[in-house]
Parts: sequence; structure tokens; C-alpha cells
Amino acid sequence: MTAPALLPLAASLGDPAGVGPELFVEAWTRRAEEGLVPFFAVGGAMVLAEAAAIRGIEAPVERITDPAQAAEVFARALPVLDLPGTKGADGSYKPGQPDRAGAELALASLTEAARLAVSGQAGAVVTGPIAKSRLAEVGFDHPGQTEFVAAASGVAPQDAVMMLAGPNLRAVPLTVHIALAEVPAALSAALIQRRCTIVAAAMRRDFGLSNPRLALAALNPHAGEDGRFGDEEARIIAPAVAALQAAGLAVTGPHPADAMFAPHARGDYDVALCMYHDQALIPLKALDFDNGVNVTLGLPIIRTSPDHGTAFGIAGKRLAHPGATIAALRMAGECAARRTMTA
Repeated sequence: MTAPALLPLAASLGDPAGVGPELFVEAWTRRAEEGLVPFFAVGGAMVLAEAAAIRGIEAPVERITDPAQAAEVFARALPVLDLPGTKGADGSYKPGQPDRAGAELALASLTEAARLAVSGQAGAVVTGPIAKSRLAEVGFDHPGQTEFVAAASGVAPQDAVMMLAGPNLRAVPLTVHIALAEVPAALSAALIQRRCTIVAAAMRRDFGLSNPRLALAALNPHAGEDGRFGDEEARIIAPAVAALQAAGLAVTGPHPADAMFAPHARGDYDVALCMYHDQALIPLKALDFDNGVNVTLGLPIIRTSPDHGTAFGIAGKRLAHPGATIAALRMAGECAARRTMTA
């Protein structure tokens, strides 16, 4: 039986004043050497054309009216899907100068890209970096794009798990955008068990790991030093590990976080699960800053994003590195291919 054809990926523009547009056009120029599957941008045709010109690269833009047209166009131009109600050449390119119109375009692009993935017209959604404060001004009421895409997919926000992935490390923060002082109270054995189960299932389905190895970081220095520096390890983390192991998952921990990211230790696991945001993101960005991908696990669709922000300060100056955008597109294509083969 022939596997169904891979659907093109939908790329949401991100804030048009940031580095997203120039990095998507740069990625298109490297499509062959990087082995990227066909993708199309959602809205912002004029923005993308001007971004290519300012970046000094040859990247023709061609407007399409249906995602099904993207694969044929992709070989000769970056396909850009007209947003509903626009004429295609929407948006103005003012790098480093975010404004309300740009936020409106970013939100419209994100909304339509997510809709296309959920409706089965796109193989995945790859989101460009946004400015959350700007989007809030135009009605965006989610903590971030992860929660937005989860809601669009019909998934509860607590079941959408953020994983940061690079060539050297995959890391999941079990708590994300909360104050460090709030982390101990937010942790529970049930939370750890639920997130680990979601991560393990995603590693099997989307990353081809039949028996993924998960390593849980400790919360406290030296994994609590037998209770001298805190009891969360004994009271919360260790019972969760025991329950997960009893369920048949390859989970270890709690490991002292100051040692588990050393080169010799990283070979012992496939994913590090960390207790708070910076515990996961500091090692990931230290090891894989220019190639880090933010991927949302636990969704019925595939969503990836470059693991960096809008970088307004360097937008339009030919300084932004395309590695993370290329990696996000490549990962989305690889995950989509695995789902297509097993459909």
C-alpha cells in the first residue's frame, strides 16, 4: 500500500517587524540543501518579499489560494496563502518597529495556520516568533502560542507539553511561565506522571523511539541531600518515578540537575524533564541556541517553532541566524512524515 502524500506545512508569519519573515524566506532558499519538505507562509506576501530584498537574497514569492497548490509552487517560489479577506499583498514591512497593524497580521496568520492544520489541510503548523504584549493589544488572551494552538486543537492547556529540542538535548519544563517561588507548590506527583506519559507517547509517535528514556531532574541542590535542602524529591518526584516505572515507562530520577546535562550523562536518556523553566532552557540554549526548536507535545496536530523571540533589535539587519527556523521546519516535516506513514 502506498503511503498518503505528505501535506505541506503551514508557517505562521510571527510579528512582521521581527526576524520571522526574513528567516522563513532564508529557509526557503536553503530548502534543497536542508532537505525541507514543502511549506507555505500564511499571509504577508509583501512583507516576505521585502524581507527577502532587505536580507539580500533571491527568494521569489508567489501567492496561492489553496494549500494544495503549495507543493507545486515550492520548487520555484515561496508559496504564500492569501488570508481570508485580504488581497494577498498584505502587511507592511517595518523591521524593528512593531505596531498594531503588524500584531493584527501576526494573529490572523497564526489563527489561519492553526485552523489549516486542525482541519487536515496542512501537515503541521510552524509558528514564527511573536510579541505577546503586542498581541494582547489586539485580543490575544493566551499565555503564548503553545496554549493558543492547544485551544485550537481542542486540547486542555495542561495537556499541551512544551519540549525544547536541539541536536544535543531534548528538555521539557514541567512548570513553565510562573515565578520561581511558586514552583514547589505547583509540583505534584500527578502532574509529573501526566506530563511524562504525554512525553513518552509523543516520543514514540512523532520521534520514532520505541522505548523512550526519560530522566527527571531534582528540584533542589544535590537532589535534596537526603532532605537537608528540601523534601520535594522524596515526597513528590520519587513516588512519581516509581509509579511511572510500575506502568512500564523507562523513567529515572530524581537526578541532581547540576550534573545531568554533562556530556557523559546526556547519553543515558532521550528527554530531560525539568522542574522549572530555566532549569530546562538554560542547558538547551547553552548547547543548541542556533538550532533549538520548541515543539508542542500532546496535540492531535504537529506544532513547532524556532526557540527564539522576535529579536526586534536585529530585524532587517542581516544578522539573524536561520538555524532554528530551518530546524523547526525540518522537525515538523519529519514528525508529519512519521504520522503519515502510520496513518
